[in-house]
Parts: sequence; structure tokens; C-alpha cells
Amino acid sequence: MSSVPPSSASAPSSPSASSSAVARLLVPPTDVAARAREVTAAHASPALLGHSVRSWALAAELGRRESVAFDAELLWVASLLHDLGLVPSFDAHAVDFEHAGGAVARVFAAGAAWPEPRQRRLAEVVERHMWTSVDVALDPEAHLLERATSLDVSGTGGADWDVAFVASLVAAVPRLGFAAEFAAAIGDQAERKPGSQAGRTVRGGMPGRIAANPLDRPLSA
Repeated sequence: MSSVPPSSASAPSSPSASSSAVARLLVPPTDVAARAREVTAAHASPALLGHSVRSWALAAELGRRESVAFDAELLWVASLLHDLGLVPSFDAHAVDFEHAGGAVARVFAAGAAWPEPRQRRLAEVVERHMWTSVDVALDPEAHLLERATSLDVSGTGGADWDVAFVASLVAAVPRLGFAAEFAAAIGDQAERKPGSQAGRTVRGGMPGRIAANPLDRPLSA
């Protein structure tokens, strides 16, 4: 496993520094992390794969900015697999998509020969990314992933990241119509599972927030 300690360094503040930071983050930290990307690429659309990659980069950068120590391999794998419960291969009609995704992630971890406690931790991170918020003391990886996905999906918390970093990330990993695709997917989940967290977020106005996400407008440093 790869652990990232807290850092007091300031965030990238120029386009060149941001591009370099993004390029480093797009390299999987371990062989298992690289395999997680391959699994997502095999089952998810290019837009959903891009969202997963951006979620990792945003989460890792947020951890660095806010001096949150996190397990890089665990966070990468959770980020890449966190939405697989939405794709046709793994959609579960009776289970919330994040729990279906957590089950898929746990099977992946078992195949990667992770010990049972680490398998369980991966599933927890995937499941908790749909919480309204996650206490960093309870689960630093889920805390970072929840905030990262909130930004990438609906633009929430954008001031927590450096503008140049986000612009460089979106340039390196284009959104490819992700907003419309995700809105349709989460809407389908809400319709079929109204008691799910997806149902609650849709009733709470998520479609409007997705449509208004500033990441789908040109970003500048």
C-alpha cells in the first residue's frame, strides 16, 4: 500500500505547476490501482471513467491541501470503482447503487489478494461516498472522495480547490458529456429505488445542481 502523509505545502498556483501536479496524479500509485482503472474502463462509459479519474485527482489534491493523511492505493481504487453500481454490468434493482458498487469493489479487492479488513475498508469508502458528509476522523478516504465527487458532479465546494488545478484537470480529463449521462443515471436510480440515497438527492435538487455545475463551463486560472 502507499500512504500519503499530511503536507503543509501550498496548492499549485500556476498553469504549468498545476499541469505537472495533474500529470503526476494520473499515474496509478500501484499495480493494483492500475488494474482498478482497467476494470472501470472495461465496464464504464468514457464519461464515467473520466469522472472516476477526476474524483481521485480531486480527492488526492484536497488531502494534500488540507493536510489529511490518506492511503493512496485505497483512495485510488475506491475512486475508480465507486460508480460501478450504475453500469449495466453491475446495476442491482433491489440495492442502492453505492452498496452494489461496494460489493463489486470488495470482490475486486479479494481478487487482488487484499486481506479481509482492507476489503471491508474499500467497500466502506465506496458506500460512504454518497453520504451527505463523512467525518474525516471516521474515514479520511471516504471524506475526501465524498467532497471530490460532490465537486465533479454538482460543483459543490469548488472554493476548496485551486482554480488552476481544476482547470488543468478538466483539460487533461475532459468531461465528455458526463453531466447529462450522470443525471440520467441517477434519475433512473431514483425512479426505481425512491427510498435510496439517490432518490433523496434527486428530490433534494441534484439534477438542477448538475445542470449548473461550473465545471461544465470554460475554466480559467
